[in-house]
Amino acid sequence: MMRRGAEASIALLGAAGVLAAAWAAPWLKFVLTIALAKGIAVLGILLLLRAGQVTFGHAVYLAAGAYTVAFLAPSAGEAFLLLPVAALVSGLLGLVVGLFVVRYRDIFFGMLNLAISMVFYSLLEKLYSLTRGTDGIRVEPPRIAGFSLALEDYVWAMLILALVLAVGFGVLVRAYLASPMGQALAGIKTRETRLEFMGVSARRVLLAAYVLSALMGGVGGAIVGMTTRHVTPLLAYWTSSGELVFIAILGGAGAALGPFLGAVGYELVRVYAAASFAEAWQAILGAVLLLVILFAPGGLWGMISGLLGRGRPGRPA
Repeated sequence: MMRRGAEASIALLGAAGVLAAAWAAPWLKFVLTIALAKGIAVLGILLLLRAGQVTFGHAVYLAAGAYTVAFLAPSAGEAFLLLPVAALVSGLLGLVVGLFVVRYRDIFFGMLNLAISMVFYSLLEKLYSLTRGTDGIRVEPPRIAGFSLALEDYVWAMLILALVLAVGFGVLVRAYLASPMGQALAGIKTRETRLEFMGVSARRVLLAAYVLSALMGGVGGAIVGMTTRHVTPLLAYWTSSGELVFIAILGGAGAALGPFLGAVGYELVRVYAAASFAEAWQAILGAVLLLVILFAPGGLWGMISGLLGRGRPGRPA
């Protein structure tokens, strides 16, 4: 109960901090919206990590959600319509891919996802008449609840929408991991054979988590598409998938807050590193990841929960 209360308090403080930072520094609205979108996508990776599986191609669902928005925005320019459609398209794609990849484990699982994402990237790049290739597709700002907003109001609306979705999916993932399905996911990592003996299909459990992770990736991609208003095949490239794994490691897989801590930290480090050291910002990101792996294997959330643990009365540091 103490840990739940601590997580809820940190989540509320974090949401308030996001809004306060965006108000104090208006340029942060864009950065924080993208961070929240990627955090939602990384929540899906968190589910798979609970089963001991790492996907190196999860950006395919980010791209699927973004391109759904790009294709449908001219005819159905309403954000509250585009988001569920993007989630549905990505979820269906995840179901089709998942039926194949959940039969494999460990490095085979990760590399098959990577291979599929690169095939998807190649199609997006080559089908120029449909996707405009590397030029990408420009996305007009959709209406929000039927209202066409001015640019400043639109940016605020996207930030608030991303924040609400982040909180909602965070609560959903936390409940999912605490449910029997979530416990079965942990069983895949440690005792998959025992699960089968109990009559629980490990493939079905992993497939359900995979589809849910794809759905969240699609929602994150839809937010990215509506925020950047420009969608390119690079969203499906392997480096985009690497970013999501980087964020998962940086934030920590111990709680649903980890992906959002990692996403905000990653985006802020990247922005400041790119502004200060334009030729070496990738090296700075790599150094940050190396330091996290060496000195904080639990990620940012592990550091925070450790500090909270030391601060509780009657509990040893």
